[in-house]
This record gives sequence, C-alpha cells and structure tokens, in this order.
Amino acid sequence: MAFTSTRAAREWLILNMAGLEREEFRVLYLNNQNQLIAGETLFTGTINRTEVHPREVIKRALYHNAAAVVLAHNHPSGEVTPSKADRLITERLVQALGLVDIRVPDHLIVGGNQVFSFAEHGLL
Repeated sequence: MAFTSTRAAREWLILNMAGLEREEFRVLYLNNQNQLIAGETLFTGTINRTEVHPREVIKRALYHNAAAVVLAHNHPSGEVTPSKADRLITERLVQALGLVDIRVPDHLIVGGNQVFSFAEHGLL
C-alpha cells in the first residue's frame, strides 16, 4: 500500500481510528516511495490524553528502517483542533527524527470522521 497523499493516509486512519474510546498514538512507517512498511499503536492513554515518548518513536522507526513516518492520534471527543501539547510533541518529534534523517510528512488528528492535518495547516 502506498500513501501518495495525505488524503490516502487520512481515509485509512478514519477507518482504523474513528470511534475509539481512548486516545491512541499511532505511527505509520514509510519507505522512500511512501509505501507503508508497517503501522502500529505505540501509546494508549485515557479519554483525553496519552503520553508520547520520542525515544520510543525513534527506536521503532529505526527498527523498521523507515525513511519517513506519519504520526497520528485520535481525539475521542471528536474535536480535531490540536492542543498546545499536540503542537509541542509534534515539534519535538520532528526535531528528534530529523537527527536520524527520518522525515515527518504529516501528523494527523482523527476525531470521528474528521481529520486535522498539521502539514495542510502549515504546522510542520
């Protein structure tokens, strides 16, 4: 499967994350052609937050030999506007992954059938 656009990743994530009762943070690992190598839930939290540890994201991305990662998490409330914490962890992850030459083309927030794209809003 190749994610040639944010739209393709968005549709896949809605199918897999809409309706979850707890917040989950997932990572999609991509090769240089934006083909999906693997995807996994790295962190599961409560109804309104989850802790994300950059060290674990980097470790798993290197394990999968990913050239890029798409970050994604859900907001069980259905509200897709990123919180201050969402923005901060995204900045930290982009910086940390950049140190090991792993691109972050997008971070997506899923809420119901809506998705917020950090890339489309100029936040990456």
